[in-house]
Amino acid sequence: MQLKELSEQSGVSAASIKYYLREGLLPPGAAVHATRAQYSAQHVERLDLIQALRRIVGLNIEQIRGILRMADDGASRLELLAAVQRVVLELDSYATVSGEVGTRPADAVVRLRGWPDSPSDARNALNAHLELMESVNIRVPGELLDTYSKAMDDVAGVDIAATTAPDSVDELILTAAVGMHMHSQLLLRLLALAQASHAIRRYEQDA
Repeated sequence: MQLKELSEQSGVSAASIKYYLREGLLPPGAAVHATRAQYSAQHVERLDLIQALRRIVGLNIEQIRGILRMADDGASRLELLAAVQRVVLELDSYATVSGEVGTRPADAVVRLRGWPDSPSDARNALNAHLELMESVNIRVPGELLDTYSKAMDDVAGVDIAATTAPDSVDELILTAAVGMHMHSQLLLRLLALAQASHAIRRYEQDA
């Protein structure tokens, strides 16, 4: 298909497609002659991914470029999922924390759940948050961590299972990024509804 057909199939304007080509987000089409190129279904798939990352997840061009560059350079699925999580959940602001192995707050959660004892941005973020809570005298007893982490373990198992199915790397990124973004919002809203419901049961007679 040519540029006009690619625009029609993807719903993306020709001007935007040319912009994505210039920015390196979209691979060039196969040259037909000096001023014309041929595009494929893979270009439609990549445009779907770019549009979803911009409009649904809210990523900027530089963030999208970083993820797509990793994909095009042959990064593993584990590396891609870590990069998507870092950007979508805004974990990149948490630097690696110092401290002896086994002494950080998140280490207790890792041991409790039997999760792999590996460094990650998510682990750094949890460490930073637990330390912040401790610094303002908000206690997080082991029973609470057990309950919360067990619930999240169940949720994460469902989420990650969904990202193993796609054969296409672009579809993998789309599933992971949109899923992480939308599911995290869903979890927050479910938690809010559950908290409101418990509060109503406990306090409605006092209202």
